Amino acid sequence: MQVEVRVVTTDHGKHFYNPAEIQVPIYSDKDEWELWKQRLDPVLHIELRRWASLLVIAPLDANTLGKLANGICDNLLTCVVRAWDLKRPLLFCPAMNTAMWEHPLTGMQIDILKGFGYREVPCIAKSLSVGMKVCFKSQLSRPIRFCVEY
Repeated sequence: MQVEVRVVTTDHGKHFYNPAEIQVPIYSDKDEWELWKQRLDPVLHIELRRWASLLVIAPLDANTLGKLANGICDNLLTCVVRAWDLKRPLLFCPAMNTAMWEHPLTGMQIDILKGFGYREVPCIAKSLSVGMKVCFKSQLSRPIRFCVEY
């Protein structure tokens, strides 16, 4: 089976990786606006939605979780998700510190995403250098393999 991967990053997400180490296309907000110049030009978030058969949001921070649960579309990632074909699988992998994870809104927002048919990859706890724990599931291969075979 051949798999093609593309990365959609948020501006804040760029702080957590080195783009030179990523061997696949990376798209961000600036690409959305550089592609579209006039009416009838392709719209990147729609083109990505058409291209993808599976969407994995990993990690999904509290900020983006809140945006998705409330329908906010203010960056390329949230626009791709809002335009997503609900007949195709979408996996989301929450990642945040324990204080944010335990806030009542987090569970409510996760339930909203599940209500759309999105599939949660449950988090596990890891220690942070600041003495708190972070919730993040790092073993994604099994659910991704399941959805690809689906």
